[in-house]
This record gives sequence, structure tokens and C-alpha cells, in this order.
Amino acid sequence: MNVKLIDIASVIRSKNSGPFELTLDIIFKSRQEYETIKASHVLNPGLISRLYGLRNDKTVTVASFDPACAIKITFPRRIPSGSLGDTDIYGAQQHAPLLTLEFEGALQLE
Repeated sequence: MNVKLIDIASVIRSKNSGPFELTLDIIFKSRQEYETIKASHVLNPGLISRLYGLRNDKTVTVASFDPACAIKITFPRRIPSGSLGDTDIYGAQQHAPLLTLEFEGALQLE
């Protein structure tokens, strides 16, 4: 059985991390779910690069924050915030690819 990120996270959001970067925040519903995902490394630079069409996964940072059971992901914006062609000045609508993310049944979350 696959595990959907939206089922195990209480918060999935995106925001600017300055004018040139986006940050994705994932806050998990339980410590167990957080620890399982963190230990599995399924949320990694390669996955984020594929989801967001980034050419270089070395520009993606994935960090965990244990006190909040959260994972923070930061990567460069394609277009600087507020520049001509930017459709999301605050970066608040960029979390959508995470909403359909599923992990294969190898993760035992019970």
C-alpha cells in the first residue's frame, strides 16, 4: 500500500526564501511518521529536482528540524520574485507537486 504525503503531513506549504529561492515546508502529523520519512531519505534532492524540473539537484537543500517534526526543502526559483514573468510573487502556490506525492509501500507507517 502506498503512503500519500498529504495523509501523513499536517502542513505542506511553500514560500519565498528571499527573492531567488523557494522553500517547501512539510510538517508531519506524528513523530513516528516524521522519523520514518526522515530515515528513509525519500524526500531527497533528486526527487525534488524531478518534481520541479530542476537541472541540478546539487542546488536543492533538504533539512530536517526535529523539534517541529518538519522537513524544509530549499531550491532556486526559475524567475526571481517580482520579476517580469513571475506568476507567484510570494512563492505561496509552489507546493502543489507535493500534494500528489506518494511513497511506495516499503515505508511502514502504522
